Amino acid sequence: MSKHVFNSPLPDVLIPDSHITDYVMRRCAEHPDRLAVIDGVTGSGLTFSELATRTKQLAGGLRTRGFLENAVLAIVAPNCPDYAVVFHATALCGGTVTPVNSSFGIAELRYQLLDSRATWVVADQTCMAVARQAIRGTCVTTLICLQNQHHGLSISDLMGDEASQIVKNRRTHPVVLPYSSGTTGLPKGVMLSHYNLVANLVQLAATLQFDEKEIALAVLPFFHIFGMQVLMGSFLAEGHTIVCMRRFEMTKALSLIEKYRITQFFVVPPIVLGLSKSQAVDEFDLHSLKKVFCGAAPLSGKLAQDVSDKLGCAVVQGYGMTELSPASHITPGYNNKPGASGVTVPNTQSRIIDDYGNNLPPNTSGQLVIKGPQVMIGYFNNNKATHDTVDRDGWLYTGDLAMIDNDGYLTINDRVKELIKYKGFQVAPAELEALLITHPDVADAAVIGLADDEAGEVPKAFLVFAGDIRALNKDALDTKTRSIQQFVTVNLARYKAIRRVQWIDVIPRSASGKILRNQLREEMTEQVA
Repeated sequence: MSKHVFNSPLPDVLIPDSHITDYVMRRCAEHPDRLAVIDGVTGSGLTFSELATRTKQLAGGLRTRGFLENAVLAIVAPNCPDYAVVFHATALCGGTVTPVNSSFGIAELRYQLLDSRATWVVADQTCMAVARQAIRGTCVTTLICLQNQHHGLSISDLMGDEASQIVKNRRTHPVVLPYSSGTTGLPKGVMLSHYNLVANLVQLAATLQFDEKEIALAVLPFFHIFGMQVLMGSFLAEGHTIVCMRRFEMTKALSLIEKYRITQFFVVPPIVLGLSKSQAVDEFDLHSLKKVFCGAAPLSGKLAQDVSDKLGCAVVQGYGMTELSPASHITPGYNNKPGASGVTVPNTQSRIIDDYGNNLPPNTSGQLVIKGPQVMIGYFNNNKATHDTVDRDGWLYTGDLAMIDNDGYLTINDRVKELIKYKGFQVAPAELEALLITHPDVADAAVIGLADDEAGEVPKAFLVFAGDIRALNKDALDTKTRSIQQFVTVNLARYKAIRRVQWIDVIPRSASGKILRNQLREEMTEQVA
C-alpha cells in the first residue's frame, strides 16, 4: 500500500455481476407481501410482489409503445411509490433514466432535457404544466403522467406483458444520468453504470449494517442521488420498507415516524437543526427511531450530539457526491464520531493531497480524492470536465478540503469548488450569474455562498449596476434589488433564490476572465469586521 493511502477498515465485499434492477428486486420473492414503498400522505403503497410485477409490466408496455434501447427517459416527480417502478422499468428496457428536480421551472427542465437528449418524459400531475412547455424545442416525443388522468397517457395506460432485462454492458452503459455541477460550472450529466450503482449498494449494506427489518422515512427526494441510492436503492435491495413524503414538513414527518414506527430517518443538516429547535418533537412518540443519518453537507458535532440526546438515538453522518454513486464514506453501524463523516467504505481508497498532488498524513487538511468501483463513467458528452475530475488512474478529485484521523474517520473542513449547497441542494453560481446578467439593470454579476445557520449556505450576489448607481437614492436602489431577486425567483427553482445582494463597482477577475471569488469573500469579511 502506498504511503498515506487510506483503505476501509471494513473487509472488501463481493460485487455481483448484476444489472441494477435484477439486484434491487432480488428479495421481492422472499418478502412478497411486505410493503416496499408507502405513500405517507395517502397510506397507499406497493408490496414487494406488486413492485416487481408492476415494474416488469411497465417495461413491457414501454417497449410496445416504442421505447427504444439506449433511449433517455426523464422522471419529473416528487417521492411516490411509482417512482421506483418507472426508474426500474426504464432500466429493464435498456434505457437511461435522467431524474429531474420536481421544483424546476421551464428553463431548467428544458436545459436538462436538451442536454441529456431525453425523448420520453414521465411527470407527476403537479409537474405536467411545466413539462408541457419545457418539451417544446427538445427531442421529447412522448409525455406521460404518473397518475391516471382524463386527457393524455398515464403509466397505467402503458402496462403490458411482463418483460425481463435487456442485457447491457454493466460497466459502460449509463443506466442513470443525474445532473450535478461537479466542481464548477453549469450542471452536467453524470453517467453512472449498472456496476457503479450495484457496487455502491453493496458497499452501503456492508457499512450501514441494518437489522433484519427496517423502516425508513424518505423525505429526501428520489431525484437526488442521496435519496435515489441510499434510500430508494438500498432499502428495496435489502427488503426493507420506505415511507415517502412528497415534501418535508416537520410536524407531518414526526407524525409519520410515530405512525409507522420508523427506525431510520435520512436527513440533511437543516432538518437536524429543525429537530434541535422544534418543540413539536416532544408531542410525538419517537422511540422507534434507532438512527438519524445525515448527508449532503457537513454537520457540526455539537448539533449532532444535541439532537442525539434530544431524540435518544444515534445521529450519524456520511459523505458522498453524485459522481460517487454517491457514497465513499459512511459511519459504520452505530460507531459514531460526532462531527466526522464516517470511514472509507469497502473496496475504496481515499487520499488527502496538497496543492501539488502529494499524499498527506493523518490529521492533515487537504483535498480529498477517491478511487473505487463507485466512481462514475464520466460526464455525459463532456470529456474535458471528465478529465478535469477523474485522472487516468481512476482517482476522482472531489474539490472538498478534508482530513482523515488516525482511526480512519473523515472530517470535511471546507470546499475547494464553487458549488453552493442550500439545504442539501446544489446551486451552481455560474447558472445564477448567467441569468443575472440578462437583467437590464445588471452589467456584471458574481455569486458566492454565504454561511447560514439554517440552510448551510445561501446564494449572495455581487452586482454591478448598468448605469450610474450614484444617481439612485436608497429607496430606488432597494426597489431595483427586489426586482432582480424576484426575476431570479420567477425563472429558477425557489431554492436557488438570491438571498443577499451587494452592489459593487467591478467584479474582480483574473487575466483569463475567471471570477476571483476569494476576493469577494475577503471584502465581505472586512465589511463584517
